[in-house]
Amino acid sequence: MNSDGSRLDGQGAAGPRFGVEEEFLVVDQVTRSAVPRAEAVLRRAGERLGTRVCGEITKLQLETRTEPCHTVAELHGQLAEARVALAAAASAEGLRIIASGTPVLGNVIPSPITEGPRQDLGTATFRGLHDELSICALHVHVELPERERAVLVSNHLRPHLPVLIALAANSPYWAERDTGYASWRTLVWNRWPVAGPPPYFTSAAHYDEFVATLQETGALVDVGTVFWDIRPSAHQPTLEIRVSDVPITAEESALVAALVRGLVVAALAAVDRGDPGPVVSAELMRIAYWRAARDGLGGHGVDVRTGEAVPAAELARRLLRLAAPTLEEHGDLELVTDWLRRLVEGGDGATRQRRAATGSGGLAGVVDHLVARTAPPLASTPPLASAVSASRPGENTPTWRRFAGNGPRREESTPP
Repeated sequence: MNSDGSRLDGQGAAGPRFGVEEEFLVVDQVTRSAVPRAEAVLRRAGERLGTRVCGEITKLQLETRTEPCHTVAELHGQLAEARVALAAAASAEGLRIIASGTPVLGNVIPSPITEGPRQDLGTATFRGLHDELSICALHVHVELPERERAVLVSNHLRPHLPVLIALAANSPYWAERDTGYASWRTLVWNRWPVAGPPPYFTSAAHYDEFVATLQETGALVDVGTVFWDIRPSAHQPTLEIRVSDVPITAEESALVAALVRGLVVAALAAVDRGDPGPVVSAELMRIAYWRAARDGLGGHGVDVRTGEAVPAAELARRLLRLAAPTLEEHGDLELVTDWLRRLVEGGDGATRQRRAATGSGGLAGVVDHLVARTAPPLASTPPLASAVSASRPGENTPTWRRFAGNGPRREESTPP
């Protein structure tokens, strides 16, 4: 047992624990263009965040991670703290950070890839796909050590993936122009050979056999390049849901994570009743992904179980209803409900980016909007700022090592 009375595997009344990885872009404070200076920011940010911050596949990006959390308040506190620390490190270098699924300004094609033998192998394997890797996502981990259950839970989560795309849609610009999409990152990412929604699996053995086949075909560099939007971790006892753009604010990231954990708990109950999950048409999933990426939270989505077009905001409310029992158990329901209401009323990230573009600053004004909202001072983010002090770096074992006792997980989460 842990000191708080919860089980060490994260299950039981206090579990499962969950956590988040957020990816950010580094931009010049004068030109507002994305620039390949992430390493300088990483050196400074590491002094405060330690292993909770790391580099990414391109020199334009950084990633922060939370430690495993029990409550939404704890998670939000860690997200807000890391964003503030990262912004301060960037500012000291004459730079800024932004939370956007794609760059707004800057010549980022081809992407400046970090050096290393694994990256070289990735470039040899995936070729031109490496040219457009300056994209930023939100990864949610939910503690689920039993791989058999994790694979079956994945089946239950598949129908909800398009809704999570719409909910966090935050990448309307690419190559300094408006794509007309709310989540262009989704379109860019889904061109990879092993990306998008995972197949339907009947067991962990079925999953492993299929991954082995992918390796034989040359579609993978290693198991770390299984980039499906849900995957059981190869190195940690978690299920990772990685379908969403990185949202503009820490509150939105915490909202997505809270909904995901609630969906996982609901799916676990179904799996334990013997339900292996619904079989959903791959063709309809493809259409639902496209519609969610195009229209975001303000448009219509596709209910993949019925084929019906439904307002995306209503589909998001359905997710909230499914997650509500878990949220209520942890005392998070009122907070998450309020966050979702404000998101629906204010618009998804893409809508707010476009709104900022209508000002006199144009796309530079969009970057300014993102800078201001990515990492506002902690004192301006009530009611959860007080939760930050509960999880300062150095007071606990770093990040996801607390789940499995092994090392950092860069080989798994970063394209080569």
